[in-house]
Amino acid sequence: MASRMEKLRQLLRLVRESHAEPLKGEPRKPAVLGAEGQAVTFIGHSSFLVQMKGLGVLIDPVFATRLVVLRRQRRAGVRVKDLPAIDVVLLTHAHMDHLNRPSLRAVVREMRRRGRVAPVAIVPNGVADLVADLGFSKVVELRWWEAAEVEGLTVTATPARHWGARMFKDTHRGFGGYVLKAEGAETVYHSGDTAYFGGFAEIGRRLSPKIALLPIGAYFPDSYRSVHTSPEEALQGFLDLGAETMVPMHYNTFKLGREPMDEPLSRLLIAADRVGVLAKVEALSEGERFLVGGEVRAVEPEVLRPEVRGPEAYSVG
Repeated sequence: MASRMEKLRQLLRLVRESHAEPLKGEPRKPAVLGAEGQAVTFIGHSSFLVQMKGLGVLIDPVFATRLVVLRRQRRAGVRVKDLPAIDVVLLTHAHMDHLNRPSLRAVVREMRRRGRVAPVAIVPNGVADLVADLGFSKVVELRWWEAAEVEGLTVTATPARHWGARMFKDTHRGFGGYVLKAEGAETVYHSGDTAYFGGFAEIGRRLSPKIALLPIGAYFPDSYRSVHTSPEEALQGFLDLGAETMVPMHYNTFKLGREPMDEPLSRLLIAADRVGVLAKVEALSEGERFLVGGEVRAVEPEVLRPEVRGPEAYSVG
């Protein structure tokens, strides 16, 4: 009972803090790309727009300002009305900060308003019932290592170390990440929520992703690391994958952990600089895109001098 009461107190504290500051950030319009262009646009938290081979893919799209009572700290980087044509929506698991029904309904309605066929939704096993009534043209469930193809895009479900219940007792629901592959495009991996585990290396061996979208927040207190990676663990996962570019996510949007909001990115950049891979980290602000094959952006020097503990305090172990 004491543990349950402590968790409730932590939740109430996070809710109060989430309303303490005004919303920050402004949305931007996504890139207009030709059929051969490829870009990854950060919407916020774990939400991304991936454009590749003429297709539009949304991953864990959350445009809502509030998740029940928890309020986001920064606005979504893209408005639904400004989205390009969306062909596929990927959902990594049923948690409310990843599967937001109002956001999904809004995306479907916007595509139909334009006279387009509604997107295909791809979800983990046991999650289809949560989105079946939202108007998707098709809902596909995948287990780990299973794959589906949509208009030349192959989506493979990948393992993770997390959990998938929507509420508390529906633990039959699956969870995980996805690798997106299309001929002539760089392969993209979105891990979903996960702790550090040996699966990163296996995903690298099997699917060879080049661009890795990896979570770096909600790791404190240390017990949270049973289901979330610290920045240093996320970086190790990136190294295990053998990918070429890391785009951090799952930080600076919702107050889900007790670490300072601006700490995860600072820790990641310090760790990346220390092992000589800083140039491989593409830290995007909301609405900003990583244009594949485009000019490499320089990390602002002041970001490497954060007002947090020194880098010697951080390690993967």
